Amino acid sequence: MSSNQLKVGLVQQAINDNDKATNWSASKTQLRTLAEEGCKLVLLQELHSTLYFCQEENTDYFDLAEPIPGPATDYFGELAKELNVVLVTSLFERRAPGLYHNTAVVFDGDKGLVGTYRKMHIPDDPGFYEKFYFTPGDVDGFKPINTSVGNLGVLVCWDQWYPEAARLMAMAGADILLYPTAIGWDKNDTPEEQKRQFDAWQTVQRGHAVANSLPVIVANRTGFEASPIAGDPGIDFWGQSFICGPQGEILAQASSDKEQNLTVTFDMKRCENVRRIWPYFRDRRIDAYSDITKRWRD
Repeated sequence: MSSNQLKVGLVQQAINDNDKATNWSASKTQLRTLAEEGCKLVLLQELHSTLYFCQEENTDYFDLAEPIPGPATDYFGELAKELNVVLVTSLFERRAPGLYHNTAVVFDGDKGLVGTYRKMHIPDDPGFYEKFYFTPGDVDGFKPINTSVGNLGVLVCWDQWYPEAARLMAMAGADILLYPTAIGWDKNDTPEEQKRQFDAWQTVQRGHAVANSLPVIVANRTGFEASPIAGDPGIDFWGQSFICGPQGEILAQASSDKEQNLTVTFDMKRCENVRRIWPYFRDRRIDAYSDITKRWRD
């Protein structure tokens, strides 16, 4: 494999309970498989250690949070070292008493932990009560994490709807955009509405690939997770993790309802070739964008 070739992988996983040891072991099995297949970069889904606990507001769930360093970073750091891969994980971070984040953690083989990204955009919708649990990130903003396989523009779930985040990562030198994710359907929605939601989700991220001429890797969870609130519909996580190239072309996509790994080999030189043909950065009118930092143009 030439120096321009990079084999990447992701794990799409179903979570049945809050037993971290069991869930980590399941992730480890798939990580070993991907490493044996030659992957040098692997992405896990958002909050892969536990159930998606944000379906209700309950202070007991803060007990699921961990410090950095802590048990999760020790476990996955050792695994990344053993497998000699760059590994992007996700955890519920306890930064201080009463201060918690939804944090992506990046390990680089024997270098260990090389960077973190704290989720910046925090949703608060029925079944997704994340503002109760997570403080928005406040360190370095949208800054890629340097690794042995390139500069990783790591963002998390709700960040994927914001072109500003992807653009700033690209402008700071990101080579790949990565989105650990936990998104799914309300079972009360019609099949037509469910399709619209999925199509919007995938399209906006393919758009980030196109607008920035960068490959995108998206790892979503799969499976149904019941709500702890009586009468609530729960979340049917729609899976369909995917990897796309720098023109938004789908290179691999997982099923909606099965645990699955994906692998793709990127030609990293192609990103520069695409930018030469489609020079969006050259033609940006930065003199006319000052209002983009306003909440609204009243």
